Amino acid sequence: MDRQMSLTRTEMFSFVNPWIRYFLFFFSFLFWVFSLLIVAIGVYAKVQKATDTVRDTFIIDPAVILIVVGVVMFFITFCGCIGALRENIRLLKIFSFSLTLVFLNQLAIAILGFFYSDQTRDALGKFVKKAIVDYRDDLDLQNLMDYIQKEFKCCGWNNYTDWSWNLYFNCTPSNPSTERCSVPFSCCTPLPEETVINTMCGFGVQTQNYVEATKSIYPVGCADRAVIWIESHLMLVGALTLGLALPQVT
Repeated sequence: MDRQMSLTRTEMFSFVNPWIRYFLFFFSFLFWVFSLLIVAIGVYAKVQKATDTVRDTFIIDPAVILIVVGVVMFFITFCGCIGALRENIRLLKIFSFSLTLVFLNQLAIAILGFFYSDQTRDALGKFVKKAIVDYRDDLDLQNLMDYIQKEFKCCGWNNYTDWSWNLYFNCTPSNPSTERCSVPFSCCTPLPEETVINTMCGFGVQTQNYVEATKSIYPVGCADRAVIWIESHLMLVGALTLGLALPQVT
């Protein structure tokens, strides 16, 4: 009888606090599902891109990056889920070490980005210039630039005339393109009752001065808009950073 009670106590004994155990399992399972979603999006983007006649201008395919990030997240969160559920100390140690490594990498990137802000701005400028140059040749870049310009209400990197970097939008008189001196529709200010997007709203805008262009597009560059957005949303940026770091630290 005593031996049976001793075995029962041994089976019920837990090395991990139950509250911490279920908290860890919940967050691990949440990010585990999220990692599967990232992998699915990456695979879909890769398959979809393979069916389109577009030229890959990225050094590393963004779809591949999504797949790799999703697989890494899946492995880490799987260790957390099973380790918390089964109280497997080895899996919990792998989970803890992996999270620490990820957190230190994020911290290092944040510190380097802060102390080398000018270099970071230049690197982003080069990327945006590349996106503008290859806007019509790569579907990923086209969708990315349209999204950035719509969300930040900007046009180009420095201003709307940056679109002359693009072969189709170049504003030189010898350019035979029908889109000469134009900007993409994502630069345009939407009309209040507009239900159908006017894709020709940016035609000939580069020939106009700043004041005239303001009537139809967002003439401000995305570089200035990004700085303004960050300065006006410091609390939000801090909260998101803390929200991402807190689960890793705990």
